[in-house]
Amino acid sequence: MPYQFTEAALAIHDQVRQFMDDEVFPNEQRYYDELQEAGPGGYPPVLDRLKSVALQRGLWNLFLPHLAPDQPGQPLSNVDYAPVSELLGQVPFAAEALNCSAPDTGNMEILHLYGTDAVKARWLVPLLAGEIRSAFSMTEPDVASSDPTNLALRIERRGDSYVVNGRKWFSTGAAAERCRVLVVMGVTDPDAAPHRRHSMVVVPKDTAGVSLGVEPHIFGYDEPGGHPEIVYRDVQVPTENLLGEEGGGFAIAQARLGPGRVHHAMRTIGVAERALGLLVDRALERSAFGSTLAHKAQIQDWIAEARIEIDMARQYVLHAASEMDRVGNREAADLIAGIKVAVPAMALRVIDRAIQVHGAMGVTQFTPLAHMYALARTLRIVDGPDEVHKMAVARREIRRHQPHFGRQ
Repeated sequence: MPYQFTEAALAIHDQVRQFMDDEVFPNEQRYYDELQEAGPGGYPPVLDRLKSVALQRGLWNLFLPHLAPDQPGQPLSNVDYAPVSELLGQVPFAAEALNCSAPDTGNMEILHLYGTDAVKARWLVPLLAGEIRSAFSMTEPDVASSDPTNLALRIERRGDSYVVNGRKWFSTGAAAERCRVLVVMGVTDPDAAPHRRHSMVVVPKDTAGVSLGVEPHIFGYDEPGGHPEIVYRDVQVPTENLLGEEGGGFAIAQARLGPGRVHHAMRTIGVAERALGLLVDRALERSAFGSTLAHKAQIQDWIAEARIEIDMARQYVLHAASEMDRVGNREAADLIAGIKVAVPAMALRVIDRAIQVHGAMGVTQFTPLAHMYALARTLRIVDGPDEVHKMAVARREIRRHQPHFGRQ
């Protein structure tokens, strides 16, 4: 069956669009000015104002389909939330204004689904209220983390505690002062089957033995909160901080990353839409060889291709989201993998053409295009590289013809 938005969702889409026009776009430059003034790990005060307006308008925690009724927010299904992600993707900080930004979205969902009552009370409640931020500590510098069975950080049971030792990095946002809690994946049983070796625990960032190491920069950009290395040296947390069961870390990671990939994809479509708008505006303003660029056949071809590619990508993602709602993340895994590959590639093509139309200015700080390009390029690696997702899509396709392929 084709997807269909609910009437309530359509109303929320309109409200989010109005919020972007009324609040986010007019405050975009103010946000970056305040961020620069605040320095590394700082917090732009304008975000508090935007969050207050979002709360007043009921635009809060829209991402979580299974939100408990006693928690603040108005949750949407995957397909209903997808257009919200697209709108928020047009400006990097917009999602945080609605408390819908990664990695908090995925972390809140797994805390809700797998956390003990103590963990929910201590960490989920303030995260849902937007009072603190969190980080997801999975990727490691010394192994190919695209194969999560390689992960080496140890989580060892000692009496009533778990002790964590190892190194992670690209724990996005962990350097921010407002980041107070880390969700950490590591090995609890190295002798178990490959997908049962790992578990997840919740680690308060101020726990003894937690320290930040090197700070990678993405194409030279300093992102709010960074993507730092985190070193865990004999970090001790109570056993109640375990998420789910021992050996369940891989399954939890898969459950977390499915919806997140849809959010990433739709936000990236929002980026591509904005890039196309900038391309067209610049083509109408800029003249060369006797006419505006908008009159050139080459530019019209780029505009047409961008429009077609964006619309095709959107339909692909909405189809994936509707199937996740209908049959679940596991059964829709090939679609989730497909959009993870297709959408960043599309966005990179659109952004690249927008840069070309802007000429030298397109690669400077005077338009958002260079930053857009850097962020879109990282998405070919974030949540697993394209090659791994293509492999997953190919295997599912081959198994339509030979069901036991790769399982002998």
